Amino acid sequence: MVLPEGHPLVAGTASASPLLRALRGDRPERTPVWFMRQAGRSLPEYREARKGTTMLEACLDPALVAEITAQPVRRHGVDAGILFSDIVVPLFLAGVDVTIKPGVGPVFAAPVRTPSDVAALPALGAAGDGGGFDRSLDVVRQAVSASLGLLGETPLIGFAGAPFTLAAYMVDGGPSRDHLEARRLMIADPQTWQGLMDWAADAAGLFLRAQVLAGASAVQLFDSWVGSLPRDRYVAHCAPASARAFSHVSDLDVPRIHFGTHTGHLLEDMNAAGATAMGIDVTVPLDEAARRLPGVPLQGNIDPAILGAPWEAIEAHVRDVARRGMAAPAHVVNLGHGVPPDADPEVLTRIVELVHGL
Repeated sequence: MVLPEGHPLVAGTASASPLLRALRGDRPERTPVWFMRQAGRSLPEYREARKGTTMLEACLDPALVAEITAQPVRRHGVDAGILFSDIVVPLFLAGVDVTIKPGVGPVFAAPVRTPSDVAALPALGAAGDGGGFDRSLDVVRQAVSASLGLLGETPLIGFAGAPFTLAAYMVDGGPSRDHLEARRLMIADPQTWQGLMDWAADAAGLFLRAQVLAGASAVQLFDSWVGSLPRDRYVAHCAPASARAFSHVSDLDVPRIHFGTHTGHLLEDMNAAGATAMGIDVTVPLDEAARRLPGVPLQGNIDPAILGAPWEAIEAHVRDVARRGMAAPAHVVNLGHGVPPDADPEVLTRIVELVHGL
């Protein structure tokens, strides 16, 4: 499918940006940088904007989403905005009873653990079919459009939670340290597990597609918890669902980033699931990742823990990350995970300035 007329990649406002060039493997003159969780609690302007709203309310207010998405671009001068949202937003819009409790995370009214639980999940339909889920995604499309209005020529990244991470929350009923219930279901009842993964893959994929068709110039699939799996189980029980999620945007000419934490043992398999660029966490040096993923643009992998160190240590670490990133065809500097809530915004701004000056 051809991207809609007026899309930033069609109009040319984003295609020449350092971010898009790097994600396509064309090393730009200036190394691009953005930060996962760059829009959030580390910014005082975010805390001010969020006063009086719950997380889900904020994610479903297009004007507020646009403002929060643009805040780190204004403050830090990063090379991309990433849509302010949450991985459970598509589940909520589909009709799943989920809330986001402050200090806890997503909490589901009823865990999904049986064949009947999976069968009772809301119907999703197909992109553009005008069904209930498709109509509910209009608020996401509006948020993307409003964000583009504030970002100007800075490209917007869309994102979704990967099927395993979504399913892990749904099976456990909320956050878990070991995802034991999800891993147990995967082994004890693989047919039910596959049904849940297929549903989560379609929810994530349709969420990504809505963002792209509304104007996002790249997408990232986050698999926060999949590093808890051994490789054979990932390949057998999770990779096909991630590929299914990516398939919803595979006909659209946008870069697809795949990222997970503690996934050094899964890099090749995650890349094969449909990514065109790979996000690398803190456990794998970028030059090693480049050796294992020849020809693949890389993103990462500043250690978030370094952000509280003296500037001399931060600078040395950032320079080392950038040096190792030269082994890849192109490199987008990012953290190896998200910005901690207590990070000093001034430090992030200095890192952007340092990377742009290298």
